[in-house]
Amino acid sequence: MKALTDKEIRRSFVNCSRSEALAMTLPGSLDDVPWDEREFLGWRDPRAPLRGYAVWWRDGRSLGIALRAADTSMSSRSAAMCLLCQSTQTGADVSLFTARRAGEAGRNGNTVGQYICADLNCSRRVRTDIPPWLQTRDPDEVIYERATALQTRLDGFADHVLRAT
Repeated sequence: MKALTDKEIRRSFVNCSRSEALAMTLPGSLDDVPWDEREFLGWRDPRAPLRGYAVWWRDGRSLGIALRAADTSMSSRSAAMCLLCQSTQTGADVSLFTARRAGEAGRNGNTVGQYICADLNCSRRVRTDIPPWLQTRDPDEVIYERATALQTRLDGFADHVLRAT
């Protein structure tokens, strides 16, 4: 992923107002982000724990989606799968995130939801949480395939957020 600046991140959001984007807490130092190991930058807002954000490059432009985590979590005794990185974790480590649709649909209260890693760190998991049945293959090839699939699923989620109806 190409590095993002503070300004690019704040201007990228398609489903929140400019004032909401200006008020959000950005993740630590952007200089410390390992951009070459990211398909998207995802983080939770430490001042508003139910808020999350995801930003990535799509068609040569940055695209950001503001998310809201469910206020309840699944049991840590059950297993759940993130629908972006497709890693299986405890239920407590996966959260239902909703995103307002962009434009008038979002202003009318329409949302879309997706089960995603609670810490929004899917980019790391596609590189480290390799399922046993894939561990016999070339690691670089597996990571490339998983990262490409993650990007495709991110874009699919964005399509739902951007859809007018």
